[in-house]
Amino acid sequence: MNIKHATKAFSSLSQSTRLQVFRILVEHGHDGIAAGTISKQLGIPHNTLSFHLAHLNAAGLVTFVKKGRSVIYRADLDMSQALVRFLLENCCAINQSTCKGIEKLMKDCTC
Repeated sequence: MNIKHATKAFSSLSQSTRLQVFRILVEHGHDGIAAGTISKQLGIPHNTLSFHLAHLNAAGLVTFVKKGRSVIYRADLDMSQALVRFLLENCCAINQSTCKGIEKLMKDCTC
């Protein structure tokens, strides 16, 4: 991951509704969730949700597939992990004691 991709992803996640949507998608993992279900869960109109999902998709954080009349959205968990790795890649470069537990956290992620 490079700084341009990371900046785009963080910019997308810096809006509260998009962050809420992304967290819901992460909860549902590889199975994903229908857009209508997200809309109901957050109490936001479908067109508003579509705007936010498109923004997350453009940032590479969300993918989708059509299933019949529904659209199933999924968090791109590989991208999410790459983003976290990008943040932490230089974690212990200067002082090994500053990142206790980070290495274990990265290894334990089962996404």
